[in-house]
Amino acid sequence: MSNYCIIHKPFNVLSQFSPEEGKQTLKDFFDVPKDLYPVGRLDYDSEGLLILTNDKKLNHQLLTPSHEHEREYWAQVEGSKNEQGLLELESGVMISIDGKAVRTKPCEAEFFSVEPIVAERFPPIRFRKNIPTQWVKLILKEGKNRQARKMLAKVGLPVLRLIRYRIESISIEGLEPGEMRMISKNEIYRLLSIDESKFEL
Repeated sequence: MSNYCIIHKPFNVLSQFSPEEGKQTLKDFFDVPKDLYPVGRLDYDSEGLLILTNDKKLNHQLLTPSHEHEREYWAQVEGSKNEQGLLELESGVMISIDGKAVRTKPCEAEFFSVEPIVAERFPPIRFRKNIPTQWVKLILKEGKNRQARKMLAKVGLPVLRLIRYRIESISIEGLEPGEMRMISKNEIYRLLSIDESKFEL
């Protein structure tokens, strides 16, 4: 039987259940059946949405790049508002992935006009009075290694904090870091805009 969970991964937690010395893992926060695993991953120093499931079809569908599922990230960055930088991001920029130069696909990028309401982070980011910070919303349709961080650094907006807010229509709205909720198969497929009848492993 397939099971599905939506979790809010806290900061400085590995996206795995297997132990690793000196680091917290999902096992420290979430009590789920042993056959549930994260679909994809979030970096140790990133926060936000992860989907846990034992549904191999769903895993395959979400991790196949050609399906281009939307992923929305909220990033707190150093620096002043740089609209030109966001235009560059929207067109695609060159970043390094595994030592190779790769051009990112077109995306959506905008500065928040009002700072978003997000959970406190522990430990908090280091405050520096003389350096302004902004919040940026990035909507990507690909998920390369540390991509959002590399893209923002490329246009002079180094990331202080990164939260994956949603994948398609599934978000962490209402979930604090370390919280989860179960979700039905019908609901998760609907929210991810996946028609199970149209794909096979």
